[in-house]
Amino acid sequence: MEINDKLLDELLAQAGTNERRRINLDLRNGEGDTSQRMLNALLPGTHVPIHRHTKTIETVILLRGHITELFYDEKGVECARHELNPASGIYGVQVPAGMWHTLIVHESSVIIEMKDGAYVPITMDDIWQYE
Repeated sequence: MEINDKLLDELLAQAGTNERRRINLDLRNGEGDTSQRMLNALLPGTHVPIHRHTKTIETVILLRGHITELFYDEKGVECARHELNPASGIYGVQVPAGMWHTLIVHESSVIIEMKDGAYVPITMDDIWQYE
């Protein structure tokens, strides 16, 4: 598969028809491929809950748009903010294993997300429960 402007445009158009205002495309090579790689098309207004991945680092690379990746400590206090924006030359960030995080979408954006190992759904323990 070639990742090009046409594909990114198509994904963003599909995200516009999704009530969550985002859509992803699996980039694995088949069911035997135990990596986690996907394109994620995100529109402003999408809500990504604060969550964590306890067993894997997550790598986020921005292909188009502008997002802010936010990190939180165990008390829910913001401890880091990463502006991903090609105009400023910042394209990606690694989210450490166990780090609470979310993102804000400032303009229509497409990211590549990569994690180690096979897909493991996050549990309710891995979604921040607001107090």
